Amino acid sequence: MRVELTEVHWTDAPQELSLHEFMQRSGLSESELRQLVEAGVLAPLDPETPAWTFGSDCLPLARTAVRLHRDLDLDASGLAVVLTLIERIRELEARLRDLDARLPHEFASF
Repeated sequence: MRVELTEVHWTDAPQELSLHEFMQRSGLSESELRQLVEAGVLAPLDPETPAWTFGSDCLPLARTAVRLHRDLDLDASGLAVVLTLIERIRELEARLRDLDARLPHEFASF
């Protein structure tokens, strides 16, 4: 049996995290993080500055990247494709929930 511990940080608003803090909280190495930024999966708050910072709202996606890399041994380009598709699915599911909420109750079961 395998037990995985996860660290949880509750915040009311997104925080700005330094490169080092983001790497610690996400579990990504610096080279993995840079590859995901180059692939357009993750974006620093200001990519033009030499000291990148990231929003804490990017952490769930970064942690998903770590799990996919660990479990499926995906390289950076594979991670980029899979993470882009996952984010698109999440967006579509959110839109669907919003549309379902707008339907009259008798039609919501279709």
